[in-house]
Amino acid sequence: MPEQKSTTQKGREGEDSATDYLIKKGYEIVKRNFHFGRSGEMDIIAKDGNFLVFVEVKARRYKSYGSPLEAITYSKIKALRRVAEGWLYVNKIVDQECRFDVIAVDMSKAPFEIEHIENAF
Repeated sequence: MPEQKSTTQKGREGEDSATDYLIKKGYEIVKRNFHFGRSGEMDIIAKDGNFLVFVEVKARRYKSYGSPLEAITYSKIKALRRVAEGWLYVNKIVDQECRFDVIAVDMSKAPFEIEHIENAF
C-alpha cells in the first residue's frame, strides 16, 4: 500500500510545481514561504520584469473540496496583503510595482494541471 502524504507534503508538492512553472515562464524566485507574524504566509515571492509578484498557491487533489480558486476568500486576500506589506517593510522596499497572482494546481491529474491568474486581486 502506498504511503499516505500529509497535507503539508501535498501542499509543498503543489508549491514546488507552481515554482517550477514560474521559473519556466522566466520569473525569478525571490523567496518561498515568507512568514510575517500572525498575518500569515506568502507562498512565493517572485520578480516578473519590473513587478514584484506575491503568489498564493492553492492545490487540490479532489474536486469535492471545491476549486482551488474558491479558497481565496476576502479574509484571505486581506491577510495576503498584510504579509506583502510586511515583506516590503522588512526589506525596506518603498518604490516598487507589485501585483498579486494566484496559481491553482489540480493535483488530481498527472501531470498536474496549473492555472495561473496574473493580477488576481
